[in-house]
Amino acid sequence: MSQDRYARYETLKFDRPHPRVLRITMVSPMKMGAMTPTMHREVSEIWADVDADDSVSAVIITGQGRNFSAGGDLNHERKVCDDYNLRMQAMGEARRLVLGMLDCRKPIVSAARGWAVGAGIACLIMADVSIASKDAQFSDGHLKIGVAAGDHATIIWPLLCGMAKAKYYLLTAETFTGEEAERMNLISMALPDEEVEAKAVAVATRLAEGAPAAIRWTKQVLNHWVRQATPIFDASLALEMIGFAGPEGVEGVEAFLGKRKTAFNPDTPV
Repeated sequence: MSQDRYARYETLKFDRPHPRVLRITMVSPMKMGAMTPTMHREVSEIWADVDADDSVSAVIITGQGRNFSAGGDLNHERKVCDDYNLRMQAMGEARRLVLGMLDCRKPIVSAARGWAVGAGIACLIMADVSIASKDAQFSDGHLKIGVAAGDHATIIWPLLCGMAKAKYYLLTAETFTGEEAERMNLISMALPDEEVEAKAVAVATRLAEGAPAAIRWTKQVLNHWVRQATPIFDASLALEMIGFAGPEGVEGVEAFLGKRKTAFNPDTPV
């Protein structure tokens, strides 16, 4: 492994289940694997390092323990509501995460157990092959805290599961299981919990032992379907940040932190 390349990462752990497969494990001190600000930055930066690492032919991203990642730290998001510089930082990181996974030449396999929300579900869905436990719990989550679904969903959900399902689950922010995600084609496959990690290693190994140029070129051209939606993604991300700066974002985050019901103003100007 190119140790120097990965030594700077604090919240990501690396190992090799196969000589040419790099497994990235998100290690968070927070409940349900929520992302600290450092982790959010690191999952946005890792894809450029992976792409440049000639010793890697395939990648796995997974969570530590029982959860994948329950998204961002809402105490930090409350600061984002008030601080322009933090909003711009968050927007840049979210964009690099999504486009970094899209543009990384190496095939990416995600292995999700437990909760995946917000930036966590972005890491799951943007992978080339997404594997989850049947009883995993997913939600985009943005609408629950009063901001537009801007992380990743508008660029890829309608393509994967169709507009009707995308609208329902994004507008309601309703929770759904891994089994339901597979049924509506949002992920590649759902398996019993105890089989997820082994299947991810098996798929990544198969990809690592395949024809590298053919696999990378196929990923590149397939992802042109997603790249066509980049202007939609940029608009959604900008609107998400506007929402954080407005009254709905503040109310949504504070209600969540206070464990109370939101009280959005129906007359908020749009």
